Amino acid sequence: MEWLHFPTGIESAVGWGIVALALVTAMISALFGLGGGTILLAAMAILLPPLAVIPVHGVVQIGSNFGRALLMLRHVRYDTLLPFAIGTGLGSTASGLLLFEIPPWTIQYAVAGFIFWSVFGKTPAMSANHVVAAGAFSGFLTIMVGATGPFIAAFVKGMSMPRLSHVATQAAMMVLQHGLKIAVFGFLGFSFGPYMFLISMMLLSGFVGTVIGRHFLGRMGEHNFRPWLNTILIVLALRLIWQATKAATAG
Repeated sequence: MEWLHFPTGIESAVGWGIVALALVTAMISALFGLGGGTILLAAMAILLPPLAVIPVHGVVQIGSNFGRALLMLRHVRYDTLLPFAIGTGLGSTASGLLLFEIPPWTIQYAVAGFIFWSVFGKTPAMSANHVVAAGAFSGFLTIMVGATGPFIAAFVKGMSMPRLSHVATQAAMMVLQHGLKIAVFGFLGFSFGPYMFLISMMLLSGFVGTVIGRHFLGRMGEHNFRPWLNTILIVLALRLIWQATKAATAG
């Protein structure tokens, strides 16, 4: 069966390497609540065709956030979801109209820039009064760079929710945003079919990684983890810039 294979052009070793990385990064996210999705995005941007990175990453991220949102449904701030979805829909559509008009290597530069921002930048504080604006801005970014989790986490933090509501609402927002992003990519003609085996294996390994990460939750202090995380992200971003520069100058 064709769907039981990795996409054409992706060697088996590379495909299984991405699947293994999905497990490791899910462990990281389960342990520390951050970092895993961005590391996975950066690695996928190096190993997959540029235009496939963000839609495939989006499907995998839906899986990682859906279970968390489902388990904590009663803690979700539902009044924020509709305006956030409206903003995300507007931002994603506007971004999607521009996406296929730009060279693929531009996406690699954009992802690298986002990674540097996630390491060195600071998201401005936002409140519940800015839900539509936050949805529109992050919706525009999610089509171009994929991993807007740090921005949405900072936005939800500005709403001063209790801890459980913060985690549940952020997860629900991420499910909405990734779902709308996938719909935009589908409308624009991206074919998920060739990637379904890779996506399925990543979802499965990501679930296993989450279970393992929760088992060891709290064993390693964040003060030890953060420098290593930032170093890995910077190296991956530099690799992306090198790849994009090669592609840009070759054309």
